[in-house]
Amino acid sequence: MAEHAHVLIIGTGFSGLGAAHRLRERGITDVLLLERADDVGGTWRDNSYPGAACDVPSLLYSFSFAQNSEWSRSFSSQPEILAYLRRFARDNGIYPRCRFGHEMLESRWDPERMRWHVRTSRGEFTGDVLILGTGPLSQPSIPDIPGLDSFAGTTFHSARWNHEHDLTGRSVAVIGTGSSAVQFVPKIQPKAAKLHVFQRTAHWTLPRWDRKVSRVERLLYRRLPVLQRLARYAVYWGRESFALGFTVQPKILGLARRASLRNLRRQVPDPVLREKLTPKYAFGCKRVVVTSDWYPTLTKPNVELVTDGIAEIRPHSIVTTDGTERPVDTLIFGTGFHATDFPIGRRIFNGDGASLTGTWHDEPGAYRGTTIAGFPNLFMLIGPNTGLGHTSMVFIIESQLSYVLDALDHLREHRVTAVEPLRELQIRFNERVQRRMRRTVWSRGGCSSWYLDDQGRNIALWPGFSFTLRMATRKFDPDAYRALVRSRAVQDELAGVR
Repeated sequence: MAEHAHVLIIGTGFSGLGAAHRLRERGITDVLLLERADDVGGTWRDNSYPGAACDVPSLLYSFSFAQNSEWSRSFSSQPEILAYLRRFARDNGIYPRCRFGHEMLESRWDPERMRWHVRTSRGEFTGDVLILGTGPLSQPSIPDIPGLDSFAGTTFHSARWNHEHDLTGRSVAVIGTGSSAVQFVPKIQPKAAKLHVFQRTAHWTLPRWDRKVSRVERLLYRRLPVLQRLARYAVYWGRESFALGFTVQPKILGLARRASLRNLRRQVPDPVLREKLTPKYAFGCKRVVVTSDWYPTLTKPNVELVTDGIAEIRPHSIVTTDGTERPVDTLIFGTGFHATDFPIGRRIFNGDGASLTGTWHDEPGAYRGTTIAGFPNLFMLIGPNTGLGHTSMVFIIESQLSYVLDALDHLREHRVTAVEPLRELQIRFNERVQRRMRRTVWSRGGCSSWYLDDQGRNIALWPGFSFTLRMATRKFDPDAYRALVRSRAVQDELAGVR
C-alpha cells in the first residue's frame, strides 16, 4: 500500500529543504521528501569536483531565514555549502521526513481521487500536493560524439566526478570550458602529464575577487545578525545592478567588457592563444565566468587549448576536424546539464495520461514560473524562465515558496482540494516573458548558450530584475486558477483508508 503525505517534495537541495522548512513554519508537517541519493544537498552534493565553488557571493548564498555567519571566504566552496545544507536539515528536523534512495520514476495525477500517485525506485507514495525541487542542474548533459562508446579509457562528467581515478601522469582531455571546467581544470593541471582542453566557444570572464572572511567579521555576524543582513542587502543591490545591462541596456556592460579584455591581455601574453580566448559575441550573452586562475592555467606548458571541432573519439585518442589525433587515456566532460529540456517532465503525467513534456509541445512554460495548466497542485521550483544570470537563485526559491505557501493557505481556507492555472493566462504570461526576453543581451548578443532551447528560445532566465519576479510571486492570485473539489464519496473513501 502506498504511503501517503499531504505534501510530497521531490529533491533535497535548496528548493526541497527550503520548502520543507517553510511548510513546517506554516503548520504543515505532513510532509515527505523523496531523494534519489543517500543524503541531502542537491547539486552541491553531486558536484564535488576539485575546486567546486559558488560564483555568487557567500552573503547571498544562504536562506534569508537561516543566514550562515561562518562562511570562511567571500565565495563559498562546495564542501562549505554542502555542510550548510546538511546542518540546516539537521537543525530543522528535516532528516526524519526524508526518504533517501527513492528516485522518482513516475508521478501521475489521479483525477478521481484528486491526488498525486508517485512511484519511486523503492516504493509508492500518494500526496495531495506535489512540489518539484529537482532544479535544472540535476541531469548531466553529454554530447553525442561519434565513437564515444568505443573509448577504452576512463570517462566521467564533472557532476559525477570519479575521485578514485588518479590523474597523476595521465593524458587528459577536457571537453567543455564552462563554469565547472574553469574551476576544475586549474586544480588538475599540476597532476596531468598532458591536458587537452577542447573549447567550442570562448567565454567572457571577470576576476574572482575572493578573500578570506576574518574571524572578527564572523564574530560580528554571529553576535549582531543585523550587520550580516545589512551586508547582504548591500551585496544584493550591487549584483542587481548587473541586470540593468543584461536586460535593459547592454551598452552599460561596456565597462565590464573592457575589464575582461584587459585581464585577458595581462594574463595571456601569447597573441595566438589570446585570440582563441577572445569572445566574438556581446558581453553577458553567455554566462559570464568568474575566475582568477583560468587564463594562467592555459599558459602552462602541459596544457593545450583546442578550438577545432571533434570529429570522432577512438579507443585511445581524440581526432579533431583538422585531422589531428591526440592520444588520451582520460576523458572528462564539463558540458553542463539538461537545463532547458527539463528531463523530469517526461516522468510527470496529468489526469489524461499526457506527460508534462508532451503538453509543453517543446515549449516549456509555467504560470509565474511555478504552476502548470493541466497539472493540479503541482508546484515547480526553479521552473521555466526563473533562472538568473547575475545573482543568487536562493532569492528566487524563497520568492516561489511564498507563492506556494499562499496557494496552500487558499486551499485550506476555502476548502478547495486542488488548483491549476487557466491555460490562456499561462500562455499570456509566457508570451509577455518572451516579448521582454527579445530586448535582453541573451537574445541580441549573437551567441548560442545553454540558456536557449533547440528552437533558440531563452526558456531558462527571467528577463528582468530579480525583485520583479519576487513581486510577481508575492501573493497567490486565485482568479487565475481553476478550483477543484473532491466529491463527498471520494472524501469518505479516503478518510476510511487513512
